Amino acid sequence: MTASTEGQARYGQSVKGLLTEKVSTCGADVIALTKQVLKGSHSSELLGQAARNMVMQEDSILHSEDSLRKMAIITTHLQYQQEAIQKNVEQSSNLQDQLKHLLK
Repeated sequence: MTASTEGQARYGQSVKGLLTEKVSTCGADVIALTKQVLKGSHSSELLGQAARNMVMQEDSILHSEDSLRKMAIITTHLQYQQEAIQKNVEQSSNLQDQLKHLLK
């Protein structure tokens, strides 16, 4: 081989080596980019799921608040009924006393 042929061969090998290195680097960059895109996609899926869960929880909270309001109304009505029963028991006791007094 002549010096120029040998120089061209070395230059070709050098260029080939640089190209191989650049292709490897680009391949690694593409893999890293793909992983990042997938991670971002997964993150957006998680955020979407979190948003759906929050909406479901909000509905549950609203339903619970409604149930608590209804229970408060029922409690108030039960208190009125308890007071009425207590008043009737007192009146019944008074009537019994009056009957005993009349029957003596």
